Amino acid sequence: MNKYQYKVKGVDYEVEIAEVEGNIAKVNVNGIPFEVELQKPINAAKHPTMKPAPSASPKVAEAAPATKSAEAPAAPTPQPAQPAAAGAGSAVKAPLPGTVTEVKVQVGQQVSVGDTVLVLEAMKMQNNIEAETSGQVTSILVKQGETVMEGAVLLTIG
Repeated sequence: MNKYQYKVKGVDYEVEIAEVEGNIAKVNVNGIPFEVELQKPINAAKHPTMKPAPSASPKVAEAAPATKSAEAPAAPTPQPAQPAAAGAGSAVKAPLPGTVTEVKVQVGQQVSVGDTVLVLEAMKMQNNIEAETSGQVTSILVKQGETVMEGAVLLTIG
């Protein structure tokens, strides 16, 4: 498994390449697994195939094409453990990378536009994440203390 250290806009990323098959690379960014589609296949011999142990709830996402530049992969799009209908609705995404410090809603709770649904700490500042649509919270994909990347789906409102 090859490991790389990147710093993007002051944020450190540890990227491990677990497996490369054709133009799909399986990587871990700060411990979060991703499947990354490459623009063109690379020499897989440079990146040995290693099968990670299966986890209870893998998070898989498609990210922007990977390069060896200082670009970080796109944020994960976690697959909810609930049935598809439970996660139906508008996604509330992280506007910047940070740590979830408080989840202020529960699945099934009604919210209105502008209601604070969770608090995200980024760069030592607390950021209130507000509902952009009214409706019922259909799924919560993060928990307190979890680190998220920019664009990660935090919860859905249906």
